[in-house]
Amino acid sequence: MEKDCKIFKRRIRILDILLILKYLLLGLFQGFTEPIPISSSGHLVFAQHFLGLKIEGLSFELLVNAASLIAVLIIYREDLIRLIVNGMKYITTKDESAKSDFRFIVYLIVATIPAGVIGLLFNDAISEHLKYIQVTAITLIITGIALWTIRNLRGRKNDGDLSMKDAIIVGLAQAVALIPGISRSGATIVAAMALGMKQETALKFSFLMFIPVSFGGMILSVTDLIDDPNLDTFLIPYIVAFIAALITSYFSLKWFMNIMAKGNLKYFSYYCFIVGIAVLVFV
Repeated sequence: MEKDCKIFKRRIRILDILLILKYLLLGLFQGFTEPIPISSSGHLVFAQHFLGLKIEGLSFELLVNAASLIAVLIIYREDLIRLIVNGMKYITTKDESAKSDFRFIVYLIVATIPAGVIGLLFNDAISEHLKYIQVTAITLIITGIALWTIRNLRGRKNDGDLSMKDAIIVGLAQAVALIPGISRSGATIVAAMALGMKQETALKFSFLMFIPVSFGGMILSVTDLIDDPNLDTFLIPYIVAFIAALITSYFSLKWFMNIMAKGNLKYFSYYCFIVGIAVLVFV
């Protein structure tokens, strides 16, 4: 009897370790794919399928998105500080030298509205009806097509050249990316570059847009985390996934910034085509 108990406990430990390893892989997937235009939400759908996990609710996505958000805040901290300081400066003194940064903030706010409204109204419906692996494979191929269409574009618009029209169109692109498989960074960068933005400006606008959308999603979903009945059981796996997502998001975004500077987006379109078609054929 004692021997059987020891064997049972050993099996439980092995299962716990395997569960932690699976969540570690999910965190790595989220962290690596969030900044680059290959759809982190789509890859989480794929990873859960192949790892045999079915994560209910929004608690896990909330945590790993928070990790990616922290990485973005660290990388763009100087831009954020400058925008906040100059934005307040323009509001209080109407200093013309700060007007460009103030307008940039306004455009960021406007650009976050479509995703915020559509997410609030339809997020449950999207999660219920569109989080199927075949649907995600198709939308990943669509992401690849979009990236391919702008692979050779070299815009001229800098931060100070943006307009309200640019903000609205890029904001609508971000709203479309609520569909799993449509990359958020991919959709917004494609829209921004199609509107004539330089790679650096398109990238910066895309990820500064990510901050209020991600933060707003966290605020709206925090009750899901608090009320999660499995939180005690999955606390350690969640923490492991959070740390993995934070570290890989940081280095993935740094790497993607170099890729953008060289204009090599076509390689991401190849990847989206290969993965999307492979999933449709073999799954």
